[in-house]
Amino acid sequence: MSAQVVHEVVDFTALTRWMDDQQVGQGPIEDITRLQGGTQNLLFRFRRGQRGFVLRRPPEHPRANSNDTMRREARVLAALSDTGVPHPKLIAACSSEDVLGAAFYLMEPVDGFNATVGLPALHASDPAIRRRMGLALIEGIAALGRIDHVKVGLSGLGRPENFLARQVERWRSQFESYRKFVGWPGGGDLPGLREVGQWLEDRRPLQFEPSIIHGDYHLANVMFRYDAPELAAIVDWELVTIGDPLVDLGWVLATWPDPSGPVPGTVGVTPWSGFPAADDLVEHYSLHSGRDVSGIAWYKVLACYKLGIVNEGTYARACAGQASMETGKYLHQFAIGLFERAGRWIGEV
Repeated sequence: MSAQVVHEVVDFTALTRWMDDQQVGQGPIEDITRLQGGTQNLLFRFRRGQRGFVLRRPPEHPRANSNDTMRREARVLAALSDTGVPHPKLIAACSSEDVLGAAFYLMEPVDGFNATVGLPALHASDPAIRRRMGLALIEGIAALGRIDHVKVGLSGLGRPENFLARQVERWRSQFESYRKFVGWPGGGDLPGLREVGQWLEDRRPLQFEPSIIHGDYHLANVMFRYDAPELAAIVDWELVTIGDPLVDLGWVLATWPDPSGPVPGTVGVTPWSGFPAADDLVEHYSLHSGRDVSGIAWYKVLACYKLGIVNEGTYARACAGQASMETGKYLHQFAIGLFERAGRWIGEV
């Protein structure tokens, strides 16, 4: 994204005025950089005075709920401020769309790295460190699931009542909504779309203990510390809600590579040797969360179903010229891989 386009997407003059009103930073905004990360929203890092900031806002072509998503993310980051869950520190949020044409928020830059982009020498050189990275990933959602969402001010963030009963129809409707995008082929090549949905409806768990769900939890949506195999921050909170925390564990497993390494639909790291096996992740989650994981197969298949449909949405928007076609095609193949994986797991139950 060129400097000219950056300034077309974000009016930094208006942002400066807003920051002055909020008494956040002093002087001109400098060193603006578009950050890579996520496919749905935009991130820009910049400096104002001696302080660094990261701006998060909806994409250039916002979806119907993009501004509400920004408001929800900011609310959650504020609620997590006094918890042990690693997350980017919220600096300030603007719920109004008048300043930049969309809701947005500012957060502290995270001193960490995305493992799926590349490993520093420390982490790349030692399989034992990589094993610990996988276990730390699981401890992140275990800690999130232990939070009393009411006590931290997140009651009303989601509707935990009948949460699991709503899942298949919610995402089936999401899939059908893509038909408004001109040029989208219709998702007919997603293997077992209807069959997977029916399997989930027929075998739905009957009860759960609600808490905070990240909603898109995998290796690409966390950052690790440079000096240790621990989490620096959980990022990309756009699907956060209140529901069954086992959904996050299922999400990890749905995107977890096979022992041989990444396959279509998974999120891997190079080198992969040392990372725990999927069964080890389930055992570690049980140990740190205290939750019953005996029915985890259902959550694994649900994660494939949901994530496949979410990724197909980006492809549908790309077909209509509202997202990068390169990204859209990549995520379409990702969706195919997820539905293939769901079919294999159903066959093993």
